[in-house]
Amino acid sequence: MTRSYTIRTYGCQMNVHDSERMAGLLEAAGYERSGSDDADVVVFNTCAVRENADNRLYGNLGHLRPVKASRPGMQIAVGGCLAQKDRDTIVRKAPWVDVVFGTHNVHALPVLLERARHNQAAQVEIAESLEVFPSTLPARRESAYAGWVSISVGCNNTCTFCIVPSLRGKEKDRRPGDVLAEVQALAADGVLEVTLLGQNVNSYGVEFGDRGAFAKLLRACGDVEGLERVRFTSPHPRDFTSDVIAAMAETPNVCPQLHMPLQSGSDDVLRRMRRSYRSSRYLAILDEVRASLPDAAISTDIIVGFPGETEEDFQATLDVVETARFAQAFTFQYSPRPGTPAASLPDQLPKAVVQERYERLVALQEEISWQQNRALEGRVVEVLVSTGEGRKDGATRRMSGRARDGRLVHFAPGDLPIRPGDVVEVAIGYGAPHHLVADGPVLSHRRTRAGDVHESGTRPGGTATGLGLPGFGAPPAQPAAAAPACGVNA
Repeated sequence: MTRSYTIRTYGCQMNVHDSERMAGLLEAAGYERSGSDDADVVVFNTCAVRENADNRLYGNLGHLRPVKASRPGMQIAVGGCLAQKDRDTIVRKAPWVDVVFGTHNVHALPVLLERARHNQAAQVEIAESLEVFPSTLPARRESAYAGWVSISVGCNNTCTFCIVPSLRGKEKDRRPGDVLAEVQALAADGVLEVTLLGQNVNSYGVEFGDRGAFAKLLRACGDVEGLERVRFTSPHPRDFTSDVIAAMAETPNVCPQLHMPLQSGSDDVLRRMRRSYRSSRYLAILDEVRASLPDAAISTDIIVGFPGETEEDFQATLDVVETARFAQAFTFQYSPRPGTPAASLPDQLPKAVVQERYERLVALQEEISWQQNRALEGRVVEVLVSTGEGRKDGATRRMSGRARDGRLVHFAPGDLPIRPGDVVEVAIGYGAPHHLVADGPVLSHRRTRAGDVHESGTRPGGTATGLGLPGFGAPPAQPAAAAPACGVNA
């Protein structure tokens, strides 16, 4: 019988994209997707950035223990950043887990599952460096209209609060031709929007000696037929250069949106974070972006309560937020992560102090976001219709999607046969802190190939694309006809 699988994904966009690759691998090995936890294989793709990541994983594993005990043959796999970090700890705390694999050997998942079944023993395999670039693997794309495209993996920075470099390794860049080949393949399948992914997209090209490679890549995406929107995440202020801003402004399908982490507005805190820029440099970049793209929506990440943060330091963050006028800020309370330099710093702040500062920051940013969104009332915006982003759409009889600047728009479709993947124009009637509402008539509706693909229930092809570099590891074994779970092109 065909075995079924489900994947639970936690964390960043890189994890979401990795899960698409895991799904592609499993389906290439003969598994079928299931939408529930009664699947034969449950895969957890984990994140290790937040303090409660461990508790969340072990809580979920605990809920599955009796399910697995009642279903002979069921398997549980744990991958991602937390698996890379905890290794054997997962099997020790949850001995009913069958497979543990890391960020560097996603390609091994089907083989490890088969080996665990055959040996009737847990398989723990953590590679110390990248063996197969994820984009060389098959994928099951989640969306018919938007796709993730990884341009690099890993990070060369040494931020004291961040555990990602130790879990994802040093930066490895894909060749531009291979990135563009994947973008072109997605566009040929009807995808209208791609997001270029990297831990630090601005440093793209350093590995192969071209510091201007990212700006060139953005411009090259402008020549891809059928591609209407290009986004990217995340840049690092240290490496943000004028040629990237010019490419954003001069390439029509690059969206007027920028997500650039600030982390703190205090120069002293930035120094202790090893962020290698100061608040004045950060604000100067925003000024340059807005001079070239006046309507750009700029978002950021901010950490509250970093060790040693004084009230003066926190006030400096509030001052930068007030000046920067972010469209949105993802705010986090600092939590020490074992293995990071910041975890052992003195002057760890009391929870009550961090909470109070966090609430002040959120209140300020919500007011700024609300002011910016209300300023858009009456404006006509183009919306790429999506699915799953409007949790109340069924009750409100609305549909949802993203404007070109990335803002979430809820609109009333009326009686028009609008589908996810189609493009509409609507006039904004109301700006809320976190979204825009357009309850008036739809001004225009363009049916797209992406909408056709979504309506058909199919998804863009998950064809593997080359790395453009010598292969990693031993050649893959030839698949055996009687063992479909091993028949994976790694």
